[in-house]
Amino acid sequence: MIFFTRLAVVLLALFALVDPTIAQSRRASRDARPPVASQESQIRDRLNAGTIGLAAGLLEGAPIHFATEIARVVNEGGDMQVLPIVTRGPTENVNDLLYLKGIDIAIINSDSLEEYKSQVPQIQERIAYIFSLFPSELHIFVRPEIKTLADLAGKKVNFNTQGTAAAYSGPLIFSRLGIDVDKMFIPHPVALEQMRRGEIAAVVFITSKPVDAFAKGKWEEGFKFLPVEYGPKFQDYYISSYLDAADYPNLIAKDQRIATIAVPTILASYKWRPDSPRYRRVARFVELLFGRIDKLRSAGFDPKWKDVNLNTQVPGLERVQAAQEWLDRSAPKNQSARP
Repeated sequence: MIFFTRLAVVLLALFALVDPTIAQSRRASRDARPPVASQESQIRDRLNAGTIGLAAGLLEGAPIHFATEIARVVNEGGDMQVLPIVTRGPTENVNDLLYLKGIDIAIINSDSLEEYKSQVPQIQERIAYIFSLFPSELHIFVRPEIKTLADLAGKKVNFNTQGTAAAYSGPLIFSRLGIDVDKMFIPHPVALEQMRRGEIAAVVFITSKPVDAFAKGKWEEGFKFLPVEYGPKFQDYYISSYLDAADYPNLIAKDQRIATIAVPTILASYKWRPDSPRYRRVARFVELLFGRIDKLRSAGFDPKWKDVNLNTQVPGLERVQAAQEWLDRSAPKNQSARP
């Protein structure tokens, strides 16, 4: 058997010498196949050209939830891949957007730009917004003995860990209210347990309502939210909002509405040059997201998507050019679909 196999190989080799077209055909076929390194390079280039890094927020916050739903819709069909990234929160996301490699877009809070104005002059020339995503409501949750905001003066109030929306916006809001508190920056789950024991007077959450810790948690009678009235001191970055029984049925009576303020949370992009590959990547993302926005408003997604108005403007920032162009093309349909 071995003899016949070897004989066949020898005959084929001799036949190739007689008919050189066979050898040429084999060489051409071999040369036509790209080397493995080249194939991997093509895969790498294709994946990177179609991937968007989205700085979202902490696992327990609303931004990462919304970022995941954005990715779910945009990633359909395989035209693009959105990678939601767990970060320290919407305030730190400004740093990520400015300096971190691989971050193309980020979820940030509007008032976080106040701090960066001193660090990064002309920050408005480096960041642009895609659209206003959702409001992050201020929750000031206090123990039974606390009756008013003034009662918190000098007492321990937790603002979550550094880098989160509460850790940045909370002290800023209290400063504008003129109330000096003993500020703490520990994880909210730890602070809530200390609050139950009377070691902390209040916790401040700034995130999209409802918050599971209040909606699903069991609290003794007297624990409550304090109202914050909207006024001129908040008009530069904030909007008016409220908390009611629909949000927290175990803490708020059916006929009660607690006034508060909210921080607009926006989807922003670095201001890439229009002729750059990264701008084209963001532009492709905008086309896919805006074109599929109705899917986010359908069943199976967060109900807050129904309140998103793509036309809402963000004070102090320009809109990403590709986003404005999409809105201009879709103006009649877009305006008739949403107030």
